[in-house]
Amino acid sequence: MKNTPRVLLVEDEPSIAELVAVNLRHNGFQPIWAEDGDAAQRELDSVLPDVILLDWMLPGQSGLALARKWRASGRTKGIPILMLTARGDEPDKVAGLDAGADDYITKPFSTQELLARIRAVLRRRAPEQATETVAIGELSLDAATHRVSWRGQPLKVGPTEFKLLNYLMKHPERVHSRSQLLDKVWGDHVFIEERTVDVHVKRLRESLGAAGAMVETVRGAGYRLTAQPQPAVRAG
Repeated sequence: MKNTPRVLLVEDEPSIAELVAVNLRHNGFQPIWAEDGDAAQRELDSVLPDVILLDWMLPGQSGLALARKWRASGRTKGIPILMLTARGDEPDKVAGLDAGADDYITKPFSTQELLARIRAVLRRRAPEQATETVAIGELSLDAATHRVSWRGQPLKVGPTEFKLLNYLMKHPERVHSRSQLLDKVWGDHVFIEERTVDVHVKRLRESLGAAGAMVETVRGAGYRLTAQPQPAVRAG
């Protein structure tokens, strides 16, 4: 029998939490409600969920601060985080992604949209279980152990960036448009904007450090991973 996916819902408004929990339960999920960061941390210390729904505005620690904390923890860094926010402006969405969220959904949202996004982040995580190692130059990735190394030194890479790097390393020296990357890395998740790819590429480069230059921007076309990066040329 298939396990019921556990969803940790971190939301301080009981009416919203109850509505979301009822819909999750009716659609085959097991919701766990936490009203603030402390309660959420207790739940995480007890049993890890399959996905976290995290409200931006919380009493005490904000959703952004919690996302950063959980992404920095070895135990929770692989759990997909979907941020719930009333902030619909692009800078706020980018801030959520930069904090470690895999996706965001703007309130008010429909039940169907929420369910589609949850299923999408769960689908994205599933292929990471592949038992395949790939190496380009001195950069190597082990999908089985979820490890990335550069010149023999381990690197810390978030779950979405890991999936993106895995795809780029399996298809090196090719230019991939943003829409192609969305399709191949994120799957058929129609809600995600192409800007999301840029944010995750930026985070991937930062995680790779010196190896970040291997992920090249091809102006007007997309991105490419190459074993022999060219020196950066900036337009005046």
